[in-house]
Amino acid sequence: MRRLLRYSFLYFFLILVCSCQEEKHPKKYRIGFSQCTGLDAWRRQMLMSMRGELVFYPEMELLYRDAENSSERQIGDIEYFIDNKVDLLIVSPNETDPITPVVEKAFQSGIPVIMVDRKINSSMYNAYIGANNYEVGKLAGNYIADLLNGKGSIVEIWGLRGSSPAVERHQGLWEVLAKHPGIKLAGEIDGKWEQDTSKVQTRRKIKDFAPFDLVFAHNDVMAYGAYTVCLEILPDNDIKFIGIDALPGPIAGTQFVYDNILTASFLYPTGGEESIRIANQILKGLPYEKENTLLSTVIDSKNVRVMRLQYDKLLSQQNDIVRQQKMINEQIETYYSQRILIFILLVSLIIMIVAGAVAAYNWREKNEINKRLEVKRSEILEQRNTIAAIAEKAELATQEKLKFFTNISHEFKTPLTLILGPIEELMERGPDSRPNVNENLSLIRKNAMRLLRLVNQLMDFRKIEDRKMLVRASELDVVHFIGDVMTAFEKLAQKRKMDFQLVTEHKQLYAWFDPDMLDKVIFNLLSNAFKFTNDRGKIYVTISIDDAQKHVVICIEDNGLGMSEEHIRHAFDRFYTGENLTGNGIGLSLSKEFIELHHGELTLSSEKGRGTRFCIMLPFGTAHFDDQQLFSGKFNWQRNSNYDFLNEYSLPQQLIESYDHSSVKDYTVLLIDDNSELRQFVKNRLQTVYNIEEAHDGVTGLRLAFEIVPDLIICDVMLPGRDGFEVVKTLKEDLRTSHIPTIILTAKGSMEQRIVGIQSGADEYITKPFVLEYLHERIKALIRSREQLKEHYSHDLNIEMNGSTPGSLDKRFINDFTAMIEKHMANSELHVNDISRELGMSRVQVYRKVKALLGYSVNDYIISVRLKKAKHLLLNTDKTISEIATEVGFSSPTYFSTSFKSKFSISPRDFKTSQSA
Repeated sequence: MRRLLRYSFLYFFLILVCSCQEEKHPKKYRIGFSQCTGLDAWRRQMLMSMRGELVFYPEMELLYRDAENSSERQIGDIEYFIDNKVDLLIVSPNETDPITPVVEKAFQSGIPVIMVDRKINSSMYNAYIGANNYEVGKLAGNYIADLLNGKGSIVEIWGLRGSSPAVERHQGLWEVLAKHPGIKLAGEIDGKWEQDTSKVQTRRKIKDFAPFDLVFAHNDVMAYGAYTVCLEILPDNDIKFIGIDALPGPIAGTQFVYDNILTASFLYPTGGEESIRIANQILKGLPYEKENTLLSTVIDSKNVRVMRLQYDKLLSQQNDIVRQQKMINEQIETYYSQRILIFILLVSLIIMIVAGAVAAYNWREKNEINKRLEVKRSEILEQRNTIAAIAEKAELATQEKLKFFTNISHEFKTPLTLILGPIEELMERGPDSRPNVNENLSLIRKNAMRLLRLVNQLMDFRKIEDRKMLVRASELDVVHFIGDVMTAFEKLAQKRKMDFQLVTEHKQLYAWFDPDMLDKVIFNLLSNAFKFTNDRGKIYVTISIDDAQKHVVICIEDNGLGMSEEHIRHAFDRFYTGENLTGNGIGLSLSKEFIELHHGELTLSSEKGRGTRFCIMLPFGTAHFDDQQLFSGKFNWQRNSNYDFLNEYSLPQQLIESYDHSSVKDYTVLLIDDNSELRQFVKNRLQTVYNIEEAHDGVTGLRLAFEIVPDLIICDVMLPGRDGFEVVKTLKEDLRTSHIPTIILTAKGSMEQRIVGIQSGADEYITKPFVLEYLHERIKALIRSREQLKEHYSHDLNIEMNGSTPGSLDKRFINDFTAMIEKHMANSELHVNDISRELGMSRVQVYRKVKALLGYSVNDYIISVRLKKAKHLLLNTDKTISEIATEVGFSSPTYFSTSFKSKFSISPRDFKTSQSA
């Protein structure tokens, strides 16, 4: 108790501290920003606008790297961000071509990329933000043409010639000026975006270009550099200067226009705020646009004063926001610090109080009871472990034996059914039954022999337990012996088209063994192989000698269902009834016991879905046997006819061929049972009245039920794959088959098992052995009940059914089906394919479901509902017959009148007149 309280409060304290730390330090998004500023005021303004926008996104952290107009350095900066695995990358490239590969690398590594101002020569980026440089150039061209009245000469100062903004601005400018032949290009200067470079190049070339009327620079700082040089070298010329960017600030384009240094400047937004907003959308999974074009405008003497006032106001507000955010952050830090301190003090106080109380209690009690408790605890633990071990063994043994006796009773009840059924039929038919006597007696004999084999197997099992089973070994030819056992299986193999053969290099191979025991072992192993191998499969029996020349090795291998590792481990356990083993749970255990009595070994290897291999190893010679176990005389062994395997799995051919399967019956019954003989017995007695479909396991039964939608299903409980209770429950919970009545036919007859069967949804529970006449009467009663239900639903069509009976899938189906017709009633082209698609069922399943529940075809039911609705409208509305025909979905009034008269024996017009009268 003391430790529990101590650790509980410690855990509580750690949780509080961790939660505080998590709230104090929310998740941060790391955004890498690579920029080439140099002396470019425009890019410095971009960085300022980004930081101003980040105030509204405290969860974002901006990591800034300045390449100072070096493409090589910018490549290194981007590589640095990739290595540090930033959450998002923003790039404002210096040049397009060199930067493209490294940006593609970042994008391919999973880092979202936003391009600002300039694109790369690829589409590997998430978003682009920037003005259209081409449109800015055209805007400048139109302004210059108006300013010069279509005549004059200009000097163009380029940015970096390899960059996309410079090229696009140049192209846009001259596309417009080409329409004004009076405007000529006096010369070009490479300013490389910098004021100092513009000054140097202008000073070197300006005199060669004079006279000229206007200087157009790709940004404002280059235009200002050219202005200072021209003011010195050409002071008297009235030269106009125009730039691009129109940035705010004391040494920027807007101020130059305000001071009449530049005639005009064209606004080129930085996109800083937009890049942060789009980064937030990308990181939080919100929708965003990939291409984001910013708008431009001209700033000249007409609007420069207003623009300056707006810039100053925005800058002031931004500074206020930054200052307020800083104060808020300080307050949050103070709040978290104080809260953590209070939590620490509170938890410490609670821990101290509890620790003191626990310590005082323990000090008073522990000296008195520790030794006594320790002794008692040891005694109790020892007794408990002993009792638990004994109880576990006893429970396991009890459960295995109960399971064994349940299964063996099932094995007895099936042949008893096949014995009692023919006997009852013979008694009922009397003297007139002579043609079927031989077939019925054959069926009775086979199942009596099957019961005898089960009894003999139980007796062998009991002898082994009492150690009374003695080996009577004789020297026999193993090859001839195995071939004789295999003879009983050849007809079955041929019938099922299976590859069944004996493989050996030896014509004769003598060994000492008990032929009766080995016959039972080989028969049991081959029975399993045939039972769990599909038709057209293969079963090979190989006989060889081991490498040490000390044992004869007999292997039985198939390519059937195989077994899981769990069932391989328990395959030879007594009473174990796992997958792909004989039904009663002692067959393989007895086989192993028989082989071990020969001082041999029975091994098993199997793989799920690939097949199973049993190998028997029998030692040569007689040294391992006692003298009383040897039979040295001549031993002529013949197989006992009781083990006629083929007879157990098939009926007389003349009996099967005598039935007429060509007639078409009104109802179809699906029979699911793993015993082929029982299926054939029931089928032979019922197929004169019903169409019979068969399935040998639960999976096949479900597949057939969904495909053919039978009128009734008879299902066994002990089935391979899925048991009968699970099959019935699946059928009743599926809308396609919920209406089908089901009968459970099984040897499990306890009240608990009956309750489970009814709870699974079965309509009837019949135990073996059963009376065939009773089964037939129950089938007729269930089908008759289903027909009455059909009459109930279809007697007077109600198109206003609302709701459904709780738990009734059939009523819900009818409600949904009728409501769907009501919803689409005006659609004259409504088809069963439309209905089945909306219900999520196949066309055949919908047709059979409606036919089974309502007795109508789908199209007849739709027409009946429409006519019922039309009858209601004729009685209660003033609509014309043509309007009513259209409303209830008839393609023409004539077709409607014909259908109405056919249904109600009166035309719509006469019906309305008679009702009005």
